[in-house]
Amino acid sequence: MIPISRLEPDCFYWAKLRSDRGADVQIVKVSTVFGVEKEYWSVASVGSDGHRMPADFEFVAKIVPPSSKIKIAVELAAE
Repeated sequence: MIPISRLEPDCFYWAKLRSDRGADVQIVKVSTVFGVEKEYWSVASVGSDGHRMPADFEFVAKIVPPSSKIKIAVELAAE
């Protein structure tokens, strides 16, 4: 699990709600919509306009975007 202190703003993570032990892992984004200071960060579920507090989630893994080399290879393969 990733501690809240290690989260990065505007990054995506796999996470699950702490309040629902049977909840599936979902993609969330650490949002700075309410301010850039850590105390104002919130967490938005992808596909929702709702925001929750970071403490409401267990963060499983950071989602890292593919490198530009991979993106170019995928684009070339699609041609």
